[in-house]
Amino acid sequence: MGTSKRSDRQPTINDVARISGVSKKTVSRVINRSPLLKADTREKVEKVIAKLGYVPNPQARALALRRNFLLGLLHDNPNAQTVLNFQEGVLDAIRTTNFALVVRPVDRHSPDLLADVRDFLEKQRPYGVFMLPPISENEELAQLCREMDCTYVRMGSTHLDQPQFLVESNDREVVATAVDHLVEIGHQRIGFIEGPAGFRSAHERREGFLDGLKRHGLDLPETWHAPGQYTFDSGIDAAERILDSDPRPTAIFASNDEMAAATLHVARQRGMFVPEDLSIIGFDDSPIAAHIWPPLTTVRWPIQAMAKAAALKLVRPAEAQDQPSRFPSDLVRRSSVAPPRR
Repeated sequence: MGTSKRSDRQPTINDVARISGVSKKTVSRVINRSPLLKADTREKVEKVIAKLGYVPNPQARALALRRNFLLGLLHDNPNAQTVLNFQEGVLDAIRTTNFALVVRPVDRHSPDLLADVRDFLEKQRPYGVFMLPPISENEELAQLCREMDCTYVRMGSTHLDQPQFLVESNDREVVATAVDHLVEIGHQRIGFIEGPAGFRSAHERREGFLDGLKRHGLDLPETWHAPGQYTFDSGIDAAERILDSDPRPTAIFASNDEMAAATLHVARQRGMFVPEDLSIIGFDDSPIAAHIWPPLTTVRWPIQAMAKAAALKLVRPAEAQDQPSRFPSDLVRRSSVAPPRR
C-alpha cells in the first residue's frame, strides 16, 4: 500500500501570489510596504502570507524585483561625522548579509536633482535607499522613489512619512530640555547658534530653543543669536558675533557639536574660562564632544541606532513593525556647563 509523502517545501512568493489571486509584483509591493496598493489588496495578501507562514527571502526578492544587493545612501549634508555615523549603523545591520552600501552625494540645490537621482536608481537598481536630511525632507524625491518602486527610509527631526519609511528624532523637545537645564542652574542670558537654512533639524532645534526660553519668560535678543552652517568655521563666525555683544550671554547653545567646539575655541582665544565665564551646550554627542577640554555637555542624537533600524526596515520589511520609528535624544551632562558667575 502506498503512503502519502508530506512535502516539507517552504512556501514561496509564487504560492502567495497564486492563492491571493494577484501578481508576484503585487506580493513584492506588499512585502516592501509600498504605498501604491489598495488597502483591501494589502490585507488579502497579508492574510495569505500569515496563513502559509511565508518568510520573504532577501535574495529571492532582489532577483524578482531585478535589483542588486545594494543599499543607496543619498545625502547632501555638510557634517561628515553625521554621514559617517549613519554609515556605521547601516553596516552594523547588514554585516552578516549579502547587502552592500553605496554612498551617493547629491546637490539639493541643483535643478537636476530629481533627474540625477532617477539616473542613479535606473543604473544601479538598488534594493532600497536611505535619505539623510535635508534631502529626506524633499517630498518630490520620496515620490520619485515610490514611482520607481524603490523602497526607502527617510531620516528626519520630525514626522515626515509613514512609520515604515521613517526614522525620526525629537529635536524640538530635547533642546527645550537643554534650556531648562541652563535656567535651573541660574542662567538668564542664553545665546543661540542656529543651523543652516533649509534644514528641518535646524528649524526644529531653533523652535525647541525658543520654546524653552518662552516657558521661563526669557527673550533672545538679536545680538545673542547667529546663523551657522553645522561647520566649525561657521561656528567661529557665529561665536565671535555673539561674544562681541554687551552684555554678552553667560551660556550658548550651539545646534551641533562642531559649532559648539568652535564656540569653545573662540572663548579660549578671548581669555574666557569655560564653564566659569561661559557655559556651552552642543548637539550630536559626536566624538569631538568627549575629546575636547572641557568635555561638552551635549544632546546625544542616537544616529547609529536610527541607521541600524532604517537598514532593518529595508532588508527585513516583514519585521518592520518591530523596528521603532521615533528615537528620543537625551542630554549628556559634562563639564562645559556650570552656574554663572555671581
